Amino acid sequence: MALFIPTYFGPISQYTEIVKSDSVVFEMEDNFQKQSYRNRCYIFNANGKQLLNIPVKDKNKGSSKRKKTKDLLVDNDAHWQLHHLKSLQTAYRTSPFYEFYEDDLRTIFTKKYTFLQDVNIDAHLFIADALQIPLTYYKTEEYSINPDGNDFRELADVKIQPKIPVEKYIQMFDDKHGFIPNLSILDLLFMEGPNTISYL
Repeated sequence: MALFIPTYFGPISQYTEIVKSDSVVFEMEDNFQKQSYRNRCYIFNANGKQLLNIPVKDKNKGSSKRKKTKDLLVDNDAHWQLHHLKSLQTAYRTSPFYEFYEDDLRTIFTKKYTFLQDVNIDAHLFIADALQIPLTYYKTEEYSINPDGNDFRELADVKIQPKIPVEKYIQMFDDKHGFIPNLSILDLLFMEGPNTISYL
């Protein structure tokens, strides 16, 4: 069993481990941390690395209590879904495989979400389906300091670089900006399509 934090179209390093795992367990009892892939991902546009961030509302605001990720509400007043979809279209519409996945991807940006965790689970299921890996996953019921099996929760931290460097592949704007490693799995998927699983 391998333990992961549900992320928003997580980085390539996370999916490298997910595809190698016999079973995926999602940590549901962690405290929310800013500067993490829990509510953000990075894509490659004409200007270089672009952040896509899901704004969240804190229903425990003003409380000194730690906030669990599973309790975080999505701030839909910010119209983040429209912004993210347009950003993806602008960055990848001429990529080899964007059109192939566009219709399925659009459902995530038109569905009404209340909780951040639900967005992340749907994002994972979209990627799992695209990669044709098992859609089955398990959820933790309590936070484990020393879990049995492989612990990959640190891959949700933006500041932690993968131990194994991400191999290069052709990117949309690498002739202008050079190769940018460990972007969202979407970057690899739109460039490599069905070959993504072989790359990982």
